[in-house]
Amino acid sequence: MSLHVLHVFKLYLPDLHGGIQEVIRQLCHATSRQYGVENRVLTVAQGPGEREMQLPDSLVVRCRLTLDLASTPMSADMVGEFRRQLRWADVVHYHFPWPFGECLHLLFGRKTQSVVTYHSDIFKQRLLKIFYGPLLHAFLGRVGRIVATSPNYLESSVDLAPHRRLCEVIPIGLDERSYAQPSTATLARWTEAVGSGFFLFIGILRYYKGLDVLLAAAQDAPFRVVVAGTGPLEKDLRRQAAQRNLANVTFVGYVGDEDKAALFALARAVVLPSLYRSEAFGVSLLEGAMSGLPLIATELGTGTSYVNQGEVTGLVVPPGDAGALRRAMERLHADDALSATMGAAARRRFETLFTADRMGADYFRLYRELAESGGGRSSS
Repeated sequence: MSLHVLHVFKLYLPDLHGGIQEVIRQLCHATSRQYGVENRVLTVAQGPGEREMQLPDSLVVRCRLTLDLASTPMSADMVGEFRRQLRWADVVHYHFPWPFGECLHLLFGRKTQSVVTYHSDIFKQRLLKIFYGPLLHAFLGRVGRIVATSPNYLESSVDLAPHRRLCEVIPIGLDERSYAQPSTATLARWTEAVGSGFFLFIGILRYYKGLDVLLAAAQDAPFRVVVAGTGPLEKDLRRQAAQRNLANVTFVGYVGDEDKAALFALARAVVLPSLYRSEAFGVSLLEGAMSGLPLIATELGTGTSYVNQGEVTGLVVPPGDAGALRRAMERLHADDALSATMGAAARRRFETLFTADRMGADYFRLYRELAESGGGRSSS
């Protein structure tokens, strides 16, 4: 009999395409393909669409949004739906942080075996964390297992420290076979639009990504920068770029799978200038390593400098330091041999540590251990 795994997170495909959403997609893909796991994703609907959507590797169950407070979407419909899904699930897999999901577990889910992937500390809502702290620790202390995505994050997270007995590390992995391959026509179109040999940022344009620092580093630079993605800061960043007269910076907005693959194929390096621990891993760095590109990241004590080994797979700079970021970009821009060597090292590190097959095997072992320990499908 196959294992039934219920993933619980606030937003999922098709409503949002971000790093955590890609991790869930890759995890569902790996465990279903390798081990026959049946995956469902319980989430809040942010837009129109079917209540249930069958994706290749999971069934997405979307509950109507009731309230969104402090980046925490909540759904009254989800209370009943969560309890129904517990009767199906062998293991509930929470993706942290999402306070509403954590409340669901504490109220209804504690009889079902559970694991939480700890994607990030709480940073922006630090005042709210005064009140959220007791809920956070009650939740973490009452799940079956906690997974950190890098040893760096596990060692440096204050909130994980009291729960170390429940923790293990499973790095995020990607399956390159699940990524689109750019056609000759798509490559030609993007070459005409943005050229090649540029520094690529790709992701949601949020406060912690450090994109204002990237714009400052690009001022009057000899290299080009391409910013792919949309998000809350897009209008402000475009305005900043216009005020700085940054003709060497191009915003291309949201890009689909094939277009994203083309940008990785044409780029010189991937740059992720994040400022805060909210950047817990950096899936775009992993995608760059998978593509054989050198990486530039900041030292945050998180997975960014686990994926990217300084002076091996790329360069690591202090967060918020536009001068250091500029020097790192100039160094790779000017040195073809160094870029090629670091890109090859990044690819080797990806193949060793960050494949979806490895991630899927580790999570399947964990799911099986939890399911076999009892308390699976609930009657609640």
